Amino acid sequence: MDDGSQKKQGGWWRSRPVRHKWWIAVGTCLAVGAFGVGGLLAVDAIRIEEPPCDEKPTDITASDYMLDFTVPNGMMPDSQFNGQKAQLRVHRVGPEYAHGRCSQTPARAAVLIHGRSVPGRPVFDLKGKDQNNNKLSVQDGLARAGVDTFVPDLLGYGESTRFQYGLDDPHNASRPAFNADGTTCAFPTGCDRTHNSQIFPLDQQRKNLKTNPLAGKMFAHSSDVRFATIDTWVRDIRQVIDDAIAKAKPTNGKVTLVGYSLGGPRVGRTLYAANPNPLLPDSATWIGKVDRAVFMSSIFGGPTEETTPAGGFVSFPLTLGDRAGMTAMPLATGPGTNEASCSGRIAPGSQDETWKELMKGDGAGRDWGGDDPNHPAGLNRSPTFSTYGWNTTVAGQLTLPTLVLHGFGDGTAPVANSTAIYNALPAATKNKVLVQVTCASHVLMWEGCSGDRCNPPSPSVAYGQKAGTPWAGPHGTVTSALAEWITNGTFNGASSGKFTVDGSGVVH
Repeated sequence: MDDGSQKKQGGWWRSRPVRHKWWIAVGTCLAVGAFGVGGLLAVDAIRIEEPPCDEKPTDITASDYMLDFTVPNGMMPDSQFNGQKAQLRVHRVGPEYAHGRCSQTPARAAVLIHGRSVPGRPVFDLKGKDQNNNKLSVQDGLARAGVDTFVPDLLGYGESTRFQYGLDDPHNASRPAFNADGTTCAFPTGCDRTHNSQIFPLDQQRKNLKTNPLAGKMFAHSSDVRFATIDTWVRDIRQVIDDAIAKAKPTNGKVTLVGYSLGGPRVGRTLYAANPNPLLPDSATWIGKVDRAVFMSSIFGGPTEETTPAGGFVSFPLTLGDRAGMTAMPLATGPGTNEASCSGRIAPGSQDETWKELMKGDGAGRDWGGDDPNHPAGLNRSPTFSTYGWNTTVAGQLTLPTLVLHGFGDGTAPVANSTAIYNALPAATKNKVLVQVTCASHVLMWEGCSGDRCNPPSPSVAYGQKAGTPWAGPHGTVTSALAEWITNGTFNGASSGKFTVDGSGVVH
């Protein structure tokens, strides 16, 4: 990736060897003597030409690397991880400039934060194409627009550290529930509780791991608390912001911060100036390293600070997802949005590619699950956590330019969340935009379009596309909107306002 720009004439002159400078100076003096200053302008032989450079990327490049750190004491709910060495895996996709980036072309960078269960690369760099041969990858599209993108697997996800006695231990999956009294247990290996049975279900040792790898047994946990808090991941995000700025060298010295799904609360907490956690001092310093924010399909609401539920937090650190659950792309009914009217929403092969990427990044989980001991079905591992730090109070103090992007058919984080976030942003904020997309679910960055509905009626044009071309679908809108926001701080040329994108990709 190009970390700097091709300099103008001054940089070219400084890079010349001394002997070249001497001959140029002599030639200049001779030309002035022979032709005068006016005649010099016509002497092409000694004209100092600007070296070639590229205003737009000529290609893109991708790399993966690890960031090392030591877990601060008290940063994770389980104290056994205090002081342990850990790593974050970062997936970088950025622009290439064959002749160097022209100095008038700004360098831009973005850090994109994944959600609850799917790690970074599948979310933002899913391979494959839609029905019209458009790439699904958000990172690919942004890099071709000149944005250097950095996508971490946060602690506990993908190829980042999960810890031997944390998520690498299948014994830390959930056991059955306590008896009705909430305290007694019918099983000698113990019972569990959960504060959210929908996303942290009980009894997964028996339901998901019975054959592979537990061989019909249940086990006590090696860790018996939630894996992380939102602040655990704020620490990660701060480290990645600093790394992205150091590597990409953005012209303004800042990154755009994008939060998808649960990444929304993680980003919102990162941008909360009043964060009282003594392990995360100087929030203003990191807020000053961010030029714009994006909240996409964001979770929203709940307490400002971590608050213990009435029945206590979840008592296990590991939760599991099978192929059916992890690749489902359910569509909730919304304005103009239902399966019958949203033809081609699920791009061919996208669900298979999602599972392939998940298993590629889950070294242990790929050998778990299923009923055949010789052929594990594979399970996606993700951490349990407490949710807080992204609500009307936090949004009300956010002064950065903010884009809120959501699908009308999101059944995981209702589209009402996006309206609530937009309305909660300070009234004085002049640079805030709300975009709601028709025929888009929670995973709108993977979704396509096919059939007549994808052809906008003349003279309308699908947002971000050339006239006469069919709408790529929600994934095309997402990539175009992010590229425009990161580059210009606008959507469809506007720096503020509320917009909808219809089933043909046209902005209203």
